[in-house]
Amino acid sequence: MVAIKKKNLKMFTLAVLFVITITSFLLNYTHSSVLVTWDPKQIVMQLKKLMKYPQRPCSCNSCVPELGLSFWFDERFNQTIQPFLTTRDTFIPEESYKWWLKLQGESNPKNINDTIKELFEIIPGDGEQLLERDASRCRRCAVVGNSGNLRQSQYGQDIDAHDFVLRMNRAPTAGFESDVGSKTTHHFVYPESFRDLAENVSMIVIPFKTLDLRWIVSALTTAPRAALAMSAGEPLKYTFHLAFTNLGIFFFNSTYAPVPRKIKVKRDKILVYHPVFIKYVYDHWLQHHGRYPSTGILSVIFALHLCDEVDVYGFGADSNGNWHHYWENNAAGGAFRKTMVHDGDFESNITLTLASIDKIRFFKGR
Repeated sequence: MVAIKKKNLKMFTLAVLFVITITSFLLNYTHSSVLVTWDPKQIVMQLKKLMKYPQRPCSCNSCVPELGLSFWFDERFNQTIQPFLTTRDTFIPEESYKWWLKLQGESNPKNINDTIKELFEIIPGDGEQLLERDASRCRRCAVVGNSGNLRQSQYGQDIDAHDFVLRMNRAPTAGFESDVGSKTTHHFVYPESFRDLAENVSMIVIPFKTLDLRWIVSALTTAPRAALAMSAGEPLKYTFHLAFTNLGIFFFNSTYAPVPRKIKVKRDKILVYHPVFIKYVYDHWLQHHGRYPSTGILSVIFALHLCDEVDVYGFGADSNGNWHHYWENNAAGGAFRKTMVHDGDFESNITLTLASIDKIRFFKGR
């Protein structure tokens, strides 16, 4: 690909020189009274300046990864940090690993290196291809949250027109197509928020603990893993259950909700969110607000690294100030807006700031 681009650039340069030469000849020939001179050295210098001009990273009107337009964005956005845990990128620095282990207070975690090795014996662990950018393209992505402000929005057709449509947790589309669309290319989940997905949908697992990685292995293999102890009817022994969404934190039973023993997902459709990328979002974007990022903000920042244009739907409260899912009624609207786990206000400010500098388009409902 690089060789082809260099060849094309060389041909373009020769064509420009040819046009300049012909133009010079015609001007001198037809207008002998006007002396037109062309210094070859000056021509070469001008062409070098053109060649040095930074190429835009995409063909959109505005490109997310384009730097130099906002100091605030440039301080936070780091293109070199990869969102996926892959066979080529399994390294987790000790500082990041210790921080990650504390997210949900996992006791006696299994060895992370052994767990990752076992994981990639089950799934391909190849996500780099998805992240490859092409300056000649405009990759458009829709990040669809779960807010009730999607109701009667009629965003469905616009959402489905995107190249990639990212959804999260238990969000359904059936029965809500006119407002939320029907297309899904990637769905963010963690074990407690898993839902059945269509065969053509890629599942991006956000691991908040080692046990989440081991769940992938267990749920895809026939033999039960005694060490996992995460199956239907066998919830983990924590003092309370936290369901993390872009809307906040919700308390349920006295233990974690049971997770499925088996899942029907093609192994080549499973991608794993890198723990280091979670730390990057927390450090660079949240600047240590809250205990750790919500699924919603993790999805938005992921999209910034994947897409050239990012449109965000279904985040924040509805027009009445209620913070509920679009598929349910919540009489206690707004009760879970502020939590000790996620800083909802700070995360909301991030999306609004991204919209104000034209890095995303933010749709608040109608």
